[in-house]
Amino acid sequence: TGFDAMTGAMKSIDIRTSDGNSIERSWADGPHTYLGIMVAGFPNLFMVTGPQSPGVKSQMIFSIEQHVNWISDCLEHLRGQGLTRIAATEAAQAAWVAHNNAVADATLYPLANSWYVGANIPGKPRVFMPYVGGVQAYTQKIEEVASRGYEGFTLSAPTQAPRRSA
Repeated sequence: TGFDAMTGAMKSIDIRTSDGNSIERSWADGPHTYLGIMVAGFPNLFMVTGPQSPGVKSQMIFSIEQHVNWISDCLEHLRGQGLTRIAATEAAQAAWVAHNNAVADATLYPLANSWYVGANIPGKPRVFMPYVGGVQAYTQKIEEVASRGYEGFTLSAPTQAPRRSA
């Protein structure tokens, strides 16, 4: 159909970091996210059912609500701690992408010539984008990240140096 599923909307918005990097440039070889919720290098930019989340392979309304609730709880945590900035770490993102790929590679999904890998968009890198480890495993992971003080994220306030969560 030509619809750029999972990445098209984010790539079409000209969101830039303070050093001028864009999502489109960051994702030139395919999307990289932490939990399908944030992209390393783009602080405070949350996504709902982004690439490497189970969104499109789950009951979408549940996944949307799950992400909105998680983001809301995260913002409450930040406010309660006097923090204003959250950013996914490169290491956490790389580990999540590797996990996402390992789970997908245990299936036949990445072999399909479908929109799940961007096959409907000429020139788009062929990367399997949804998380297929199951909603239960995903829920356990995002709850674990939150319960550990937003592990895999750097949290900070305007006047303090960023601090890494455990």
